[in-house]
Amino acid sequence: MKHSLIFVLFLIGFQNVFSQEQKIAFQPLDVFSLEWASDPQISPDASQIIYRRNGFDIMKDNSKGNLWIINTDGSSHRKLTSREVSESQARWSPSGNRIAFVSNTDEGSEVYMYWVKTGQIAKLSQLEMSPGNLSWSPDGMHIAFTMFIAEKPPVIVKMPSKPKGAAWAKPARITDRLKHEADGRGYMQPGFTHIFIMPAEGGTPRQITSDHYNHGGSLSFSPNGKEIYFSANRVEDWEYDFRNSEVYKVSTETKIITVLTAQNGPDYAPKVSPNGKLIAFLGFEDKAQAHQNTVLYLMNSDGSNRKVISGNLDTSISNISWDTAGKGLYCTFDEKGNSKVAHISTSGKLVKLADNLGGTIIGRPYASGSYSVANNGTLVYTQSRPEYPAELAVIENKKVSKLITNLNQDVLSHRELGKTEEVWYKSSYDGRSIQGWIVKPPFYDASKKYPLLVENHGGPILNYGDRFTAEIQLYAAAGYVVFYPNPRGSTSYGEEFANLLYHNYPGQDYNDVMDGVDYLIEKGIVDTNKLFVTGGSAGGIMTAWMIGKNNRFKAAVVVKPVMNWISKTLVADNYFGYANSRYPGQPWENFETYWKFSPISLVGNIETPTMVMVGMNDLRTPPSEAKQLYHALKLRKIETVLVEIPGASHGIARKPSNLISKVAHTLAWFRTYNN
Repeated sequence: MKHSLIFVLFLIGFQNVFSQEQKIAFQPLDVFSLEWASDPQISPDASQIIYRRNGFDIMKDNSKGNLWIINTDGSSHRKLTSREVSESQARWSPSGNRIAFVSNTDEGSEVYMYWVKTGQIAKLSQLEMSPGNLSWSPDGMHIAFTMFIAEKPPVIVKMPSKPKGAAWAKPARITDRLKHEADGRGYMQPGFTHIFIMPAEGGTPRQITSDHYNHGGSLSFSPNGKEIYFSANRVEDWEYDFRNSEVYKVSTETKIITVLTAQNGPDYAPKVSPNGKLIAFLGFEDKAQAHQNTVLYLMNSDGSNRKVISGNLDTSISNISWDTAGKGLYCTFDEKGNSKVAHISTSGKLVKLADNLGGTIIGRPYASGSYSVANNGTLVYTQSRPEYPAELAVIENKKVSKLITNLNQDVLSHRELGKTEEVWYKSSYDGRSIQGWIVKPPFYDASKKYPLLVENHGGPILNYGDRFTAEIQLYAAAGYVVFYPNPRGSTSYGEEFANLLYHNYPGQDYNDVMDGVDYLIEKGIVDTNKLFVTGGSAGGIMTAWMIGKNNRFKAAVVVKPVMNWISKTLVADNYFGYANSRYPGQPWENFETYWKFSPISLVGNIETPTMVMVGMNDLRTPPSEAKQLYHALKLRKIETVLVEIPGASHGIARKPSNLISKVAHTLAWFRTYNN
């Protein structure tokens, strides 16, 4: 009996050791195994949820997504169709008996229908281009959507006919538009987006908007289905008045368009109240600042009696939808690096419903996520914590949130992730409280001091938060304490805080980041002699600025930066959007200011070994910006290397192998100097 007990205890001990040994740190190839939920839509009767289940394809090196359906209690989790193609934009019919969605075909994306009782599906459309913004009419008889209609580009010359069989060069590409290219898309085909309506049983779509204007964004039917509310910019000088948009309505029968707002600034995302008497929408009066809060407006259905109802909330509102009683709206907002779902009454009373919305961005911990609410108030949303990307969470009867999916159990249950901890410290510039987070290495030993890796976020008018992040977990797994702060200019701390970079960027956000580094050193967490820094886009700007201001870092990786605001402002795809909101005037009108805030102006100070990285197809911060830094450092004989990612746009990590490559190159460079 004694020997048997010893043997049992030995087995228990062996199992414990085996269990501990089985857990390893997060690995680069684990990225391909990650899955995340997005765009959940709960049925009107709150019984079922349909959502897009996303992941990566290791063979095709891209993201993929199919529609899945699950009972609200978490049971009967299954794929909606047997088709292995991209599916998205699932929308329940008003009665809940059908689901409209968009799916890929060999000819392009089309509108499909799924019948809930029978499980049958059918293709409803045969479209020239991809449909977007699907919306049901209240009676379930029609579906509205938006679609791009191409037009011919301008022609300046007529070329002579080439000989039969001749292989001439491609014809010249001509454009006369202000916005003619977009990062991630390249050259934009001429044309405009319009609104269409089609029978829910299939048939020919009918175009109900016209003229040379874009009619994108969400669509909202009036209760009788005779009008659709939308946002657009239909003013004569719309190209140059690019920040402006108004709320309109269009008759589905006569196609007559009526403008309902006239504010200078973006008015968008209109939502009609259940009784049709009120219109809620988002926007702000444009003051051409670095940042302004997006507020929630209400007005009568004819555009009269307009008022702000979110004025007591000092942050931007997004993703609005009416409750069934018409007494208020559901919405989302960010607060101190965490995204929330809330309800705001028509009188402006805000009640928070859920924390931790997010997780649909896998690489870095930016805000994201979406939600849906059933007729009885049951809420489903994408929830994320530092330990997992977006899962489905449900709140019924205003009770505690309950997770109903565990999409990454097969991977993350066998991984020891770095622990994420919130930190607050004071800015040495003006005493403001600054928030950040650190991620400690897996199997962290408090008796040791670790090298510090600073990860600066992009934007700069964005925020990082306590959300899952594959890139930072990989940095932590390599043995670094990773620090990611939200310095001034970050959102979720009020309009005034985010607008501190107005005509002052980079500014004291540099002090805020360095104060965080000093705070961690004072806490004894990191090795003073092993400081490293990186960041992409605005984070690349900050990284270049930091090594131009001091030589405290052993190495830096500057990713897709802006080095020269004069060249960037006139070359990038969004070149027209910087004057006055970023710096006063155009570059030729204010050369000194544009140069003063350009990191290249500090390049003569840089002594830090620096890797420069950029996507070769980046149109937002073009490769010429990265090359300016690399070339300057080479001319100064500073240790440097240029890493160019073939085919990558500004979103380098859009392909999972590029995410891995970005992290691997960063760690390899730091490893060289981590001694």
